[in-house]
Amino acid sequence: MVKVLFICLGNICRSPLAEGIFNHKVKQLGLEGKFTSDSCGTSDYHIGELPDERTLACAKNHQIPISHRARQLNRVDIREFDYLVAMDMSNKRNIQNVMTRYNISHDQLFLLREFHPDPDHLEVPDPYYGGEEGFEQVYKIIDESLDHFLEKLKVEHNLYV
Repeated sequence: MVKVLFICLGNICRSPLAEGIFNHKVKQLGLEGKFTSDSCGTSDYHIGELPDERTLACAKNHQIPISHRARQLNRVDIREFDYLVAMDMSNKRNIQNVMTRYNISHDQLFLLREFHPDPDHLEVPDPYYGGEEGFEQVYKIIDESLDHFLEKLKVEHNLYV
């Protein structure tokens, strides 16, 4: 089973949305037994909290179920997940700092938008301080980027159905 971890700052906006969209796409493709995913944050700001209400509303508008409580990245995650997918450069650096602190390496650390063939830029913007339109923009970015990420995973893991 291929294990994917989506990572943002607080684990209440972008990464739980990415986890939900990813799981939905995997189910639609009939690949539920081939993938598992989770999400976490690099900070401890929201541990134990539900995702932001705007994240939940956006997901609901797109029929994406989300059942998640915020948690913080730990060294076990780095060892256990096959792919670590960060939403922006700051979080990627935070992940690298955790790896350095615990002397752990990981060769599958990416920014989500790296998988998009023609991104405007490589970061998924944090919608936390904006309005609902920012969450919809982030949904579109994540949704499209995950299509390309899943194509890469299907090829790398020989998972065409």
